[in-house]
Amino acid sequence: MQRLTPLLLIGAALAWLTPAQAQTPDYIIQSNSAPVRSLTQPAQAPRAAPASAPRSAPMSAAPQASAPVAKPAPARGKVRIGVILPAESSALGEAAAVVRNGIEAAAQVDQNAELVNVDATSDNVVDRYREAVAEGVNVVIGPLSRGSIAQLAPSVTVPTLALNSIGREVAPNPKLYSLSLIVEGEARQLAQLMRDDGRTNPLLIVGGDALSQRLAAAYSAQWKALTGKPVNTLALDPANLLAALQASGQADSLALALDAAQAAKLKAALTPDMAVYGTSQLNAGGNQPELAGIRFVDMPWFLMPDHPAVRRYPRPAAALTTQTERLYALGIDAYRLAVQLAGARANAGLRLDGVTGDLRLGRDRVFDRQLPAGVMGGNALQ
Repeated sequence: MQRLTPLLLIGAALAWLTPAQAQTPDYIIQSNSAPVRSLTQPAQAPRAAPASAPRSAPMSAAPQASAPVAKPAPARGKVRIGVILPAESSALGEAAAVVRNGIEAAAQVDQNAELVNVDATSDNVVDRYREAVAEGVNVVIGPLSRGSIAQLAPSVTVPTLALNSIGREVAPNPKLYSLSLIVEGEARQLAQLMRDDGRTNPLLIVGGDALSQRLAAAYSAQWKALTGKPVNTLALDPANLLAALQASGQADSLALALDAAQAAKLKAALTPDMAVYGTSQLNAGGNQPELAGIRFVDMPWFLMPDHPAVRRYPRPAAALTTQTERLYALGIDAYRLAVQLAGARANAGLRLDGVTGDLRLGRDRVFDRQLPAGVMGGNALQ
């Protein structure tokens, strides 16, 4: 283990994250088609830059074998946060680097915690966790993968914020919490948004990829829970939009479980008065005139850049893909929640006006994300 200095970056070569990797159930981002070499550059300063965070002192030399190992004391008034991520993993190392960059950016701004870097995979996460706690860590961010979470859960002894969903196979532990970017949460909010907008007969159009299938399943379940009726669903054939256009004539709105390219082709063939809805899956960043008018949900990091809780934190120096930048934002909120968890005596009602959403501690110690809605082609909040 080594202490982190602000914006410290791993030196391992970073691989591209492919859409196929991103859509596996164990993965926490949606899609990404660009490398993250921008992480080799320092983050941009926020608009109102705070004082620079002090660099952590270098670690002292290892003690003699016969000498007792003293527990390091945290800096006065600061929480000591262990950041347990798979930095050297070929599959998750790149995601870990982005998340860690976000954590370090938040730490540099807020300056109320000391970070301790712990590189761990599912093979050694329990041992690394115990070592970190023994050395004085009093709250943990991580792990990142569901496999590592399941391995670690029975051994959690300090407040630990896992950065993925927690499955039923994970042993319950009152000190284990979860913050994730899973698409199922967005799909449920999309169904609620359409219901609140007065839509009564939506058509759900579904792509063939795994991500769209997951999104559609969650949307369908939520729509039935809200209305008592199943939602009409149509699988999109990329080679033939005629069936979708004919089916849309019987609906008062469309819910898209599609990627941005599929949505653009469909949107171009629709009448202008058709109400169309989607999730952050459609937001690829930049100007997307082909999707103009689609109502969608996404995190404040993109939809509310001038909100005080968002503009406080720096953006990456070089542009990441929109999907990859979501992990950076996740790191920012993970840091802020970790500080709260370390000092909370009673966690019920814990809430954060986060850059990834309005975060509230819900059932089974899972943080629910409530997202704002915007309109494609301007991101005007409504």
